[in-house]
Amino acid sequence: MSGFLGFPEHFPHGRLPKAVMFGAGHGSTYPGKTSSAFALAPDLIRAASQEDAELVEHWDFDLGGPLFNGYPNSCIDLGNLGTTMEDNEGNRAQIERKTREILALPALPILLGGDDSTPIPFLAGFTDHGPIWVLQIDAHIDWRDELGGERSGYSSPMRRASEMPHVAGIVQVGMRGVGSARLGELEAAAVYGSGTVTARQVHSQGVEAALRRIPKGANVVITLDCDGLNPSIMPGVIAPSPGGLTYTQVIDIIAGVGNRARIAGFDVVEFYPPADLGSLTALTAARFLVNVIGQVARP
Repeated sequence: MSGFLGFPEHFPHGRLPKAVMFGAGHGSTYPGKTSSAFALAPDLIRAASQEDAELVEHWDFDLGGPLFNGYPNSCIDLGNLGTTMEDNEGNRAQIERKTREILALPALPILLGGDDSTPIPFLAGFTDHGPIWVLQIDAHIDWRDELGGERSGYSSPMRRASEMPHVAGIVQVGMRGVGSARLGELEAAAVYGSGTVTARQVHSQGVEAALRRIPKGANVVITLDCDGLNPSIMPGVIAPSPGGLTYTQVIDIIAGVGNRARIAGFDVVEFYPPADLGSLTALTAARFLVNVIGQVARP
């Protein structure tokens, strides 16, 4: 599989990238559950990007200019980690270690998941690069303490993030419908001080309803669960819910974070390929990655 947008795996000696992408198909699987279909997502996103690989010097209307603004490519794609379903501890160690290595370059880490358990070790990798803020785009708050005895599964990433000393705050955007959260999880998120912005609030007040909760100049890791988007835009999810964010709202959030603060990391997770229609979810995810790269890698 070619790298995202044809990006190489490495640059010549002495030249450092501004952003480094890697895939992790498996995170922390729940007992009796499978993450095998999620593991297909990173390469499908890469495949969806190939059509535009020859167009990186063309005008991009999302960015207001070419992706690298006429300068050489500054991103690499390392491919996928060798994660294995049910090796929860080993998978977390691999993801955290790779994130630390990328930050040490220094470069911006970009993770292609995988289900929504993969952001836990991704965020843990920022331990020595805090404080960070987390901006989560998701239909759900993901604040369960455990599920089936597993404390690092896809229902728990924001609960685990709230316990990380280097995480200064969390802003959660796009919540709607019903999920695994009960009153206890909502109360725990409120006690922590999580800033929750429902999809309805974004639709009525604009993306500023979320952006104003991010301190100016903060280092922000954006974690994007595909079900945060309306399923007409990203149908390839395991828990579709009507009324989600639009494409334009999400790229405005990405641009707004880049302008107001600093994007310190990005992940896209919970793309469930068996439910995709015409590769629409993969194509949309690829476009979000282009928007992130455009914010952090353009001179």
